[in-house]
Amino acid sequence: MIRHTRLGKRVSIVVPAYNEAENIRPLVAKFAEMISRTRLPAEVIIVDDGSEDQTLQFAKDEARRHRFLRVFSHGRNMGLTTALETGFNQARGRIFVFWPADLQYLPEEIPKMVARIEEGYDVVCGWKKGRYGLKRFVSFIYNLLSRILFGIKVHDLNSVKAFRREVYSAMPSMQDGWHRYLVVLAADRGFKVGEVRVKLYPRKHGKSKFGILRIPIGVSDLFSVKYRISFMKKPLLFFGVLGFLLIFFGFVVGAGAIYMRVVLEEGYRPLLYLVMLLVMSGIASFGLGFVAESMIYVQEEIAGLKKQNQKLDSLAESISRLRKQIATRDKSRKQDSSGRGEPQQ
Repeated sequence: MIRHTRLGKRVSIVVPAYNEAENIRPLVAKFAEMISRTRLPAEVIIVDDGSEDQTLQFAKDEARRHRFLRVFSHGRNMGLTTALETGFNQARGRIFVFWPADLQYLPEEIPKMVARIEEGYDVVCGWKKGRYGLKRFVSFIYNLLSRILFGIKVHDLNSVKAFRREVYSAMPSMQDGWHRYLVVLAADRGFKVGEVRVKLYPRKHGKSKFGILRIPIGVSDLFSVKYRISFMKKPLLFFGVLGFLLIFFGFVVGAGAIYMRVVLEEGYRPLLYLVMLLVMSGIASFGLGFVAESMIYVQEEIAGLKKQNQKLDSLAESISRLRKQIATRDKSRKQDSSGRGEPQQ
């Protein structure tokens, strides 16, 4: 993943756009008005995600008129997560902002979020206020589950966001759709999370990208992230608890089978098979836990070696630069001394 280090702006606003041709010009006008009024040192990066309308053309036209605007594009639709990564990788600012292109959020809210970052927060979420139909109920359930599973105390995890460059640099490569969990992943890494209220306006142009299939996908991603955060670091915790439960139920079923055989004098052979299945599955689960723990240990060792290699590479580069400087200085001194040492006539 390419990460640019030349920082030319304080704020980089990344705007993924897919079939948003009617919104591009008024959106850029809103950005221009906000930047002019607040003097916010910002750049706007529009990433056209394989639009089938004139989104890319309109964005390029606006880029010719506004110096703060840069435009990138994908040859085909690759999804919101990939579009955001493209924008963040090209960003030059110290603060990143994710802003949709649908004009349901107005750029005038951005300075408030940036101000919260400057107060000491690492990530600032927008707590949207407004009417948005079925999405309101889905968002409520999603945020409720997120607060229960992850203990995040902000009200809205799936809205506009502002965060420091360091937060993005600390993020792993994200699967499709995992941009919704950037706040959760950041909090897990110890970054400070806050929120501000933002107004949500009805969409006037274009079509919403929200579909009913996003609900089961979002729920599955939710538990996938929970597993990654809670159990991938300590896999034996997950597999060990599962194994203990399986073995416990095996003993319970076995005790029931013994009671039926001894007290009731009735034998039921399938219970014996069930006991064997539960106990063997429990033992296998423990085994998987130990194997996973070993893999985590090896990964940590490899990560440690990579860090040491990076330090050695950095040290080697520093030594190489120092040698070049010394060689250049010695060469300059020799030239000066040879010039002064010429015999006089």
